[in-house]
Amino acid sequence: MFALIWGAVRTRRAQVLTVLILTALAAAVAAAGPWYAVASSNRAAAADVAAAPAEQRTISVRQIADTQGQPRTVLQQFAAKAQGLLPLPATAPVGGMVMPMTVANGNSTSQIGVAYRDDFCAHVRLDGDCPSRSNEIAISAKAAQQLGVGIGGTTSLRASPTTEPIRLKVVGFYLPADPTGLYWSNSLYRAEGTALDPVFTPLQTFELRELWEPTVSFDVQVPDALIRGGGDLATALRAADVRMGAAELRLVNPIGVLLAVIARDRAEIRTGVLVAMIQILVLAWFAIGLAGRYTGRDRRGDAALLKLRGSARGGMLRLAWGQHVVPLLAGAVVGLPLGWLVARLLAGPLTDGRGTALLLSVVAVAAVLVGGLLVLAVVEGLVLRQPVAVLLRQVGTARGDWRSGVVDLLLLAVAVAAVYQARSSAAGSGLALAAPALVGLAVALLLARLLGRLADRGGGAAVRTGHLRAGLTAVQVSRQPGSDRVFALVVVAVAMFATAVGGWYGEDTARTDRSTAELGADRVLTVQVANRTGLVDAVRTADPGGTQAMAVVVDRAANPPVLAVDSARLAAVARWRPEYGPLGALPSGDLGPAPLPAVTGDRLGVRLTHDGKKAAVLNVVLLNEKSGAPVKVRFGRLGPGDQTLTAPVPGCADGCRILRWEVTSPPTAEGLAFPAPDGTAVTIRALTQQNPSAEILGGAALGDITRWRSGTEGAAMDVDARDGVLRMNVDANLTAQPMVGSAVWAVDTALPLPVVLSGPKASAWQFGESNVSSFGGSPIPVRVAGTAAALPVLGRAGVLVDLEATRRIIGDANPPAEYQVWLAPGAGRAVVDRLVAAGLRVSGDESVSSRSAQLAEQAPATVIRFSLVCGVVGLLLAAAAIGVAGAVDRRTRLGQLTALRVQGLPVRTTVATAYAGPAALIGTGLIGGLLAAAVAGPLARVSIPDFTDGWNVLAAPGALGRNPFLFAGLAALVVLGLVGWLSVLPLVRRLRRAGKAGR
Repeated sequence: MFALIWGAVRTRRAQVLTVLILTALAAAVAAAGPWYAVASSNRAAAADVAAAPAEQRTISVRQIADTQGQPRTVLQQFAAKAQGLLPLPATAPVGGMVMPMTVANGNSTSQIGVAYRDDFCAHVRLDGDCPSRSNEIAISAKAAQQLGVGIGGTTSLRASPTTEPIRLKVVGFYLPADPTGLYWSNSLYRAEGTALDPVFTPLQTFELRELWEPTVSFDVQVPDALIRGGGDLATALRAADVRMGAAELRLVNPIGVLLAVIARDRAEIRTGVLVAMIQILVLAWFAIGLAGRYTGRDRRGDAALLKLRGSARGGMLRLAWGQHVVPLLAGAVVGLPLGWLVARLLAGPLTDGRGTALLLSVVAVAAVLVGGLLVLAVVEGLVLRQPVAVLLRQVGTARGDWRSGVVDLLLLAVAVAAVYQARSSAAGSGLALAAPALVGLAVALLLARLLGRLADRGGGAAVRTGHLRAGLTAVQVSRQPGSDRVFALVVVAVAMFATAVGGWYGEDTARTDRSTAELGADRVLTVQVANRTGLVDAVRTADPGGTQAMAVVVDRAANPPVLAVDSARLAAVARWRPEYGPLGALPSGDLGPAPLPAVTGDRLGVRLTHDGKKAAVLNVVLLNEKSGAPVKVRFGRLGPGDQTLTAPVPGCADGCRILRWEVTSPPTAEGLAFPAPDGTAVTIRALTQQNPSAEILGGAALGDITRWRSGTEGAAMDVDARDGVLRMNVDANLTAQPMVGSAVWAVDTALPLPVVLSGPKASAWQFGESNVSSFGGSPIPVRVAGTAAALPVLGRAGVLVDLEATRRIIGDANPPAEYQVWLAPGAGRAVVDRLVAAGLRVSGDESVSSRSAQLAEQAPATVIRFSLVCGVVGLLLAAAAIGVAGAVDRRTRLGQLTALRVQGLPVRTTVATAYAGPAALIGTGLIGGLLAAAVAGPLARVSIPDFTDGWNVLAAPGALGRNPFLFAGLAALVVLGLVGWLSVLPLVRRLRRAGKAGR
């Protein structure tokens, strides 16, 4: 038996090679699927962890403690207790404590925390000394500017209005070395809302009685390996939360969001890879069965001879089956390592889950082998049950009987069910995932039957009318057994390939679009700088032409969120999209009146008249236009009547602009200055400077009411500007609101501020004045100059404003926000170096390409890549089927065409007919496949998969655009056409040789 099998294998090498190739392709996909799914799931989890904000990778245990003046002991005991209750190793634990306090800030108070943090000085950049003694603090440069305190100065803080103040000495300014890193992930140690950045001090400072009740924290970074583990960690943390609640500890666990994203990624990858793999395996089994049917024609004579000799059906089946075992086993042996290689190239090496992936790969390849054997056994069984007379017949049988029609109807019913699921609420499960392929199959079956009928009826008509080439081609397709199944296979394969190419192209476009929308520019730097003025000045210094860099401020905490851009540079730097509205919707340079003269001297003099019976103090607040540092010029107490006062002006050599006048009562011992008494009125008549001498404010500016405004919140001072003077009057209604209304602001920006709005208007805008509170303590009135479907960075809800306008409105308020520099395409390292030299510290650097590469690790991109590989394999399966059909039919067609040649058919027509048969099959199959892909799109609602995290700001691109559609058609034409040409080439050569010999 073995000798007979081996002899048959050696005799029919072409057929054996075809089955081997088909099996190897199927086995490669089967082996690659599990390995790729596990490796991609690991990479997706790693990418999710890397992309998650630091607070989602740490857990924090907190408690409000009573230290009784023993902060070190309490912190140690708390850390030991927390670590004992945590169900994970304490990787780089960080202990700390913070006490909320208040501090005098101008004419009001601000919230500020006094904090201790393990290894604080190792995680900051210090200008000055690291605090090491009790009552020494390090303060952020931004908070220091707000409070007007420098190194060596002191600041007074209170736990509450009724407690005694504590005086702390500033020994250094700090700047977080990595503000987005794990060390700074705990919100207790960052400024929130309108609060100032906390000050940091040694632990012994908390021995002061006013600091005995801090919030103690113990932060632990969760190892990435545990986060990627998923469910076990979530269960352990839920149990730990219960234990800590019983111990009166609070567990802050933000990891749940990250674990959910990882779980969704894994589930989508598993499902997507499994569906794609099953589809290609079914297609491969069909191709193997088709190859067995074609190659079975050469074995029909063997079967007839064995029947005549009285062989049993089982023996004949074993003999026929044995001829297939060899190529199937060889194909599995070749496909297994090939699949692992492909999976490794696509998904990288596998560390976690290697054993499971290997086992599943072997099982999948075994399934391919078993499935192929079963399919071939069925094919051979159908052949062997035929009578000897039928087996010896050289003319092909009918195209199909009622059984094939029933099978086609069942497949059509399955396709209809899949389409129904795809268009219903169950679109993400069951047959819906395979709906595009099933629609392609349905179209293929219908077109195959239509093609057969057209060939049957059109062939004879063409021959009778003298169109020999068309007629002979149609007759060849009509009378060639199995041509309809080859056609169906080509249609399905081309449809799957076109859909995969369209999905890959669309998903890549979607990732690029999202990356562009989230960043706003080709490359974005996150920078640290003291204030908005310093940011704008540094960018303009580094790029004076305004074509390579743009300063941007993002405030996501505002309602609505705010994106402030240097609108004069927006067109040159940003990657603008139509969804953002027209570029000109946001006016640039609309700053209102011409700016007031800058103060550059070292002393100011003011001529004024004071009306009032009680003491009052006059200040003018300036802002350095290069550093953004506020400068308060204090003219001191005002006497009655007309007077001229002078005061020194520190730090304005670079130029300062006037922000506001302040009329207050004399400051208290703590430095708080309340509004001036009721009835106080101050009339400013002139403001001059010395060194160099110049008039800053004369009658024209002081008497112009368009240059001055009162506050925008609560009760405000009365302002009267006319006849060359500015009169500021403290109204009687201020006595009921002593913290509001002590300033008159210089106007150098048009109000209301023009904005571009995305999303619905805030509810407060519906019944009151439209305003935004992102620009400091007071709300600023705005007007909607344009609307947009979405905005860069902010998405579908927020406002776009001009940064220069907001910078002038904010003045010295300096609310918290994220500072960025957007870089235009082509802005190289030199621009970044100039930005750093101008005073910016780069803490983050991201580009559209890097963000897109990060998103490429998520489930949608991962599944699409594997689907593309399966689409390519499907196309190769169809090509192999065309090849085996051409090889098997070669001898029969040679005899038919030679006979026609003998009867007088020209050589050119004979050769053209030889080419036309495969060309017609490939051409109609290609057109049918592209038609099936086009029909499946809207019918099965084929779309680009949603991002795992649910991001949907921009509309997803089409799943089969024109460019990928044309590319898929061209690629399929090249592959199938090349194989078809190679399969018919030996036949053509013989025909031409016969033609030459006959001359």
